This record gives sequence, C-alpha cells and structure tokens, in this order.
Amino acid sequence: MTEQSPALDNLLTESRTFPPSDEFAGQANAKADMYATADADREQFWAGQAERLSWDTKWSQVLDWTNAPFAKWFVGGKLNVAYNCVDRHVESGHGDQVAIHWVGEPGDTRDITYAQLKDEVSKAANALSSLGVVAGDVVAIQLQMVPEAIFAMLACARIGALHSVVFGGFSPTALRARVDDAAAKIVITSDGQYRRGKAAPMKANVDEALQGAETVQKVIVVRRTGSDLEGETPWTEGRDLWWHELVDGQSTEHKPEAFDSEHPLFILYTSGTTGKPKGILHTSGGYLTQTAYTHNVVFDHKPGEDVYWCTADIGWITGHSYIVYGPLANRVTQVVYEGTPNTPHEGRHWEIIQKYKVSIYYTAPTLIRTFMKWGEDIPAKYDLSSLRVLGSVGEPINPEAWIWYRDKIGANKTPVVDTWWQTETGAIMISPLPGVTAAKPGSAQRALPGISAKVVDDTGTEVPHGGGGYLVLDKPWPSMLRGVWGDDERFRDTYWSRFSEQGYYFAGDGAKYDEDGDIWLLGRVDDVMNVSGHRISTTEVESALVSHPTVAEAAVVGATDPTTGQGIVAFVILRGNAVDGGDDAVQELRNHVAKEIGPIAKPRQIMVVAELPKTRSGKIMRRLLRDVAENRQIGDVTTLADSSVMDLISSGLNSGKEE
Repeated sequence: MTEQSPALDNLLTESRTFPPSDEFAGQANAKADMYATADADREQFWAGQAERLSWDTKWSQVLDWTNAPFAKWFVGGKLNVAYNCVDRHVESGHGDQVAIHWVGEPGDTRDITYAQLKDEVSKAANALSSLGVVAGDVVAIQLQMVPEAIFAMLACARIGALHSVVFGGFSPTALRARVDDAAAKIVITSDGQYRRGKAAPMKANVDEALQGAETVQKVIVVRRTGSDLEGETPWTEGRDLWWHELVDGQSTEHKPEAFDSEHPLFILYTSGTTGKPKGILHTSGGYLTQTAYTHNVVFDHKPGEDVYWCTADIGWITGHSYIVYGPLANRVTQVVYEGTPNTPHEGRHWEIIQKYKVSIYYTAPTLIRTFMKWGEDIPAKYDLSSLRVLGSVGEPINPEAWIWYRDKIGANKTPVVDTWWQTETGAIMISPLPGVTAAKPGSAQRALPGISAKVVDDTGTEVPHGGGGYLVLDKPWPSMLRGVWGDDERFRDTYWSRFSEQGYYFAGDGAKYDEDGDIWLLGRVDDVMNVSGHRISTTEVESALVSHPTVAEAAVVGATDPTTGQGIVAFVILRGNAVDGGDDAVQELRNHVAKEIGPIAKPRQIMVVAELPKTRSGKIMRRLLRDVAENRQIGDVTTLADSSVMDLISSGLNSGKEE
C-alpha cells in the first residue's frame, strides 16, 4: 500500500512573534477569555453580540440549522439595518460626530456628521419610494467612492430593498449580466469618475449596458465630474433622473420599518471560475451582528476616539462589511477616499493619514507590496504616529510584507491583524485579536471567538499540527451567505458538496497548521503545484521570493514539466533600489528559494517583470500567468486593471529562459 501524499506540503517556517504591548492589551476590546466563553455556549455568545444592536422585536431562537445548509439566525427578530447604522447614534446624542471624512481624488473634501447622514439617507429613501421601490425590489448601484454610494446603500436597507453594488471599473457586459440576473428595477450611477487625475465617463457605459434591459425603470445619475468630462452626459428622457434634482428636495423625515432578521439585505456578485457570476445573498440580522462584532474586536475600535480607514472599494465585500455596515453600526468616524494611491503622488495615503490622524488602517497585501516597491522613504516623510492598529485583507500576506508594514508604517509597534474571510462568509472569520494574540508574520492564526474552522485532508479528517490541507468551516456562523441568488443547486454544489458527508462549508482555500496549531492560508486550492509528487502552495514560494531584499512582489505558477510533472515558474518585480535583473540575480533568487524552502521548490524559471496581471481589486491573475508559462494563448483579460501587462510579459518570456 502506497503512503497517501499529504493534501499540501508544509514547507516554509516562520518563527518570529510579536505579542501586544501591556498597554494595548490592557485597554483592548477583546480579552483572552472570549474564546472560552464562546466555546462554552456558542449560541449564547452570539446572542450577546446581537444585543449590541437595536432590535424592534427580540428573536425567539438564536439559530435554526434544521434546513442545512440554509441557516436562519435570530429567528423571529426584527430590526432595521439603516436605523442601527445611523439614527440610533443621533438619538443617543452623537449627531454632531463626524461619520465620514470624504476625500475626493482632485482634492475636494466633505465632512458628514451622523445628523447629516441621517438626513441624506432619509431623503434618498424617500426618493426611492417615490419611484415605486418597495421592500424586496433590487436596486443596482454602480458608483465610485462618493458619499452618495453609501447614502444609496443605506437608503435601500432602510426601505427593505436589496442593493446589488457593481464595482465602478466593471464593463457594460458585466453590469448587464448582474442587472438581468437580479432583475434590478433601478440603477444608480454617476456622470463620470476621476481616475489618476482625469475624468472618465460612467453614464455612457451604463447606457451601453442597459440597451434592451427589460427590468430597469429608472436610472439615477450623481453629478460628479460635470464639465470636466468631455461632451454632454448621454440622457434618456423619461428614464434618467439627476440625483440632485430627485433627492435634494425630498423630506428629511423618514420612518424606518423593522424587517425580519432573515430579510434579504443585498446581493453581491462574485465571479465564478466558470460561467456566469454568482449572486451571493446576505440577510440582515446575522450579517449586521457579525460585521459589527468583528469590526469591534479585530480593529479594537473606540467610538468617538478612533479615526478608521478601510481602503477597499464599496464594489467589493470589504467595502460593504468594513466601510458601510460594521463600522457605521459601531459609530465610527472614518475616512472614505475616492481615488488611487498614487494620485497626484505616491504619498497620498500617508498624507491623508497625517491630515485626519487615522488610527486604524485596513488595506490589501497587494497595496502594501506596491508601497514597498515605491520605497520606504515616501512614508518616512509623513507623521504616521496616530496609527495604532494595521489590518490586511484580500489574500495571504507574505511575512516580509507584514514585517515591512509593521515596521515602516506602524513604527514597529502597532499590532497587524491579518484577516481571512470571503464575500460568502460576509465578515471576518480568522484573525488575530490585537490585544490578545502574539502575532506571527503571515498567519491569520485562529478562528475568532464564536467561529469554528478546521484544516482537513481529502477525507474530511482534520490534519495534525504541521500538516496542510483544505480550510473548512464546520459550524454555521451569523453572517454566512444564505444562498446563490436564484440558484439553490449551485449554492449546494459550490460550497457544500465537497464535504457533504461532514456538513462542512468548503471555502476553496488551502491552509496549513503550524506546530502551535495556528492557521496559515495557502491561497486557492487551484493554485497548488505538484512537483515530483510534492504538493506545493504558490503562496509559500512567493513568500520565499519576497523575503529576498531585492524582490518587491512575486507571482508563482506551475507549468507542465516532462520530468517533474510540474515545474515552478516565477514572475518577480524588483524593488525600486534593485537594478540588476540579469542571470546572476536570477540564479541568486533560485538558490534563495532552495535555501528558504528546500531544493524541491527551486523555480525552474524566473522572469523579472515590471508589472503583474491584477484585477482591479488587486488580486493576481495566476490563470493568465499559467497561460504564459505553458505557451498557450492568453485567456480572457477583461477583468484586468491593465491588459497591456500581458503583452509585456509574453514578449519577455522567450528572451528570459533559465535552465
């Protein structure tokens, strides 16, 4: 009998740890005993978190899991999500507190207090009602990071309509697919958006998308770029309405209605690996409970004291959960920034942190590595001493980027919370607690109190410490997705079929336990390479490459190899101060990986590139790099932020062959 190969080899080790200071631990929102409390009575723990919200009707049952995998949380409870995010803070005497410090890319700013937010959301709710929008209708929103995007989302929540936010950079085809699938009645967009100092049209793309769209009755247009945009904004009389003409004259009085805890709150589409995008459905009570709880404990947020900034776009789940719902439920004062991090200069984020005294900063590893590439001298010019917690989201963060982030941005003292979660989970699932956990660079560490996650092998058996496998969630959680819009079978098949016997949710991610039992994410299971029978995660090889002082960023793929099954092909971006990308440098990097991980992981080939193919949310498209490495025709590049990147890489490949 042959020994079964492990689900994933665990090769890279990391021994550095960073415990919280006594001072931070002493004032932290989350204490170490929370884990035991949650384990002792999980449902009671979540009931306690739900009680942080304001309910019109108390629930009769915390969790109904009889119809798995369709959960019901806080059964029979009723609440209004927008009331919880806005009105109750005004009623408790905090109407003058700033909710949003909005910064436009061209440099214009708005400070919006909770009292003003309440007025704006109420007017937008009245406007939608005046157009015949009722509870259960779907409103599609394609807007950039302007305050109206947040007003519109909260207005939908207030009247019980579902919003389907579509990222501002998506094509007309992508918007149309989402509008049709959800049968959206209203579309909200803008005349144009600022990108890197230029005004680009939005409404024209929306018009192209909506040609022949049968369900859309009205299009509401926010005036943002105005005369900065070339030509007139295209207009369909009888269908199109200016936001300012429709909304500004509405009454600021609007009574929010309480909806069932399981009332749908929004649909958010996530691209499927095949076929049409999946409309992930989230509901009200459980989702708001977990986003508010996690924002409170993971970021250690103190209402009225902290200034928080999540750099995501509202088009992604991070923007829904950690710009709109979780933070506003917790009476946050936050920065919302419209533009790109290098407009008009590469210090823009640090300038904003300095100006608004941002204390909690939450961003993506891709951006951190970009900052590394631009050089540490840029953040060094700004006063970042207000920062006290740093967060990371979107993909596993490699240890060197984590260390750079803590050191250069956090003055070598701030806790870094590396958070794992997904569109489907709705809220953070695995993360250090900043006042409790001795943080390890690159590890999300353990499931939060009240959450349960395991790393298992092919048979669904938990792997031992030091072993690798598949990350599963083995118990239901409040903010879990309630289905795929209109397709229950796809919901079951995509998330629950792999370990249906055990009833586990399978996220599609590989992970490992270290010797302490802490969890390390290893990227998508699709991104695992099989080299001479060793199953090696691309994440580990990328981390080894980035730990070399000359490398800012790396992407690794497996390519067919006649000898080993798959060979490791790496694409690297060098740091600003590293000039030499010649044969000697490449050889040094190959040897460095062999030293860090072992000879088995030595890349067959390393290409030095200027850029990597990334989606607009910053995820590296390894699928396209696999096409290059296999000498195949490059696949679909429509979701790339810059499709010309692939031409450069393809042309460079044939000149950079390595033995």
